[in-house]
Amino acid sequence: MPAISIPVIIHHLVSNLSFRINRQISASEIRLLRDDGTQIGVLPLSEALSQAQKEHLDLVEIAPLAKPPVVKLIDYKKFLYQLAKKEREAKASAKKVDLKEIRLTPFMAENDFQTRIDRAKEFLGEGHKVKITVKFVGRQLTHKEFGDQMMTRVYATLIDLAGVDQPARWMGKLYQSTLTPIKKNQK
Repeated sequence: MPAISIPVIIHHLVSNLSFRINRQISASEIRLLRDDGTQIGVLPLSEALSQAQKEHLDLVEIAPLAKPPVVKLIDYKKFLYQLAKKEREAKASAKKVDLKEIRLTPFMAENDFQTRIDRAKEFLGEGHKVKITVKFVGRQLTHKEFGDQMMTRVYATLIDLAGVDQPARWMGKLYQSTLTPIKKNQK
């Protein structure tokens, strides 16, 4: 995956968000903030524009619905860069949840079953969703009731770690269900 440059991110933000700047601001009075967030006060727009021109900065309307509208005294490109940076940080801090799959058969040995359940417990402990699949082959399909028995056994074993996100259902020769980890404060 190629790296995305900052100008591309800024362009993406500009295309998705629209902020009124400088003379595009229509309010006669505004609440002016510095780029660090400190408040300058409520000023007429003409006075704020002259102050921005003196400091070689832009007026960026960040809260147009407020009374009076909130405007930031900042370089517009710096403002867009800060927005892009916040968005990147939010994406990085968001927890990614994967869907892991555990495959079972209707007539598997106890030790094999326990090994796979232990693996499912690890996945759930890490916060991942787990898809439980019971695979039927050949003549096993004539005894579909063993799929329900196997799934009930799995649910009973993992009851304190997971909740059923998607109840068991048939997908051809596969009997599948999805489990979601229970958060610690919900226990």
